[in-house]
Amino acid sequence: MSTSRYYAAPGGLPPQTNKLTDRAVFTPAYAVIPGGVLTDIVTSALPFWRDTRLWVLSRPMSGFSETFSQYLMEVAPGGGSDHPEADPTAEAVLFVVDGTLTLELADGTHTMAPGGYAFIPPGTPWRASNRGDAAVRFHWIRKAYEAVPGIDTPPAFVTNENDIEPIEMPDCGGVWATTRFVDPQDLRHDMHVNIVTLRPGGVIPFAETHVMEHGLYVLEGKAVYHLNQDWVEVEAGDYLWLRAFCPQACYAGGPGPFRYLLYKDVNRHMTLHR
Repeated sequence: MSTSRYYAAPGGLPPQTNKLTDRAVFTPAYAVIPGGVLTDIVTSALPFWRDTRLWVLSRPMSGFSETFSQYLMEVAPGGGSDHPEADPTAEAVLFVVDGTLTLELADGTHTMAPGGYAFIPPGTPWRASNRGDAAVRFHWIRKAYEAVPGIDTPPAFVTNENDIEPIEMPDCGGVWATTRFVDPQDLRHDMHVNIVTLRPGGVIPFAETHVMEHGLYVLEGKAVYHLNQDWVEVEAGDYLWLRAFCPQACYAGGPGPFRYLLYKDVNRHMTLHR
């Protein structure tokens, strides 16, 4: 039985006595959206979704991060959608953090508990519903799939992180590991959504500076993150949105593990503008 925890936004509104200052920041290189920002007043709705609200954590923006969008969905009991995706080019990853999601695909019906992960290729019919008696909350990451002649589109699949053994990063004594849901050598996939775990005191020991864009949702724990030239303290429920080539590193702050859900675009040529 896994002891992993997954932070899910509780909604609500802060009291009138709260100070307005917070850790929220938007810069040309990165954004930090603290968990406390995800209140009732900033929710959105979507066509064809019943009894559902969502927080839009990121969206394509010219000159910033352009490859993906990420939502934190909240579906009330009895809610859901029979036509969730209107864009036939969009692929999706769903990751459940609270409650139970019922996902219907061509191969059957899947009951997804916390830690549940689904990949849905473009043009794939699917349905999502909440058949339980409590709200279900899940991340929905969307990307326009970049098809390549001669390479097949990957099939849909459903799994749970508890059924996957994390892979330790080299030369780190086991304090840094990645749970990979897709084989990095599988070039059918043009995005990866992984879970990164750092044990207390673990570090990413260099400033990663690379072409991949990131959406980084803190599932558990806390850390100090190096973003561009700034050090930012983050905790469960916070969302980091990183532009390509933004330098990044971190120290896990303990006392428990620091874990986050990580999006990145991979395995494709860079688009050349003419």
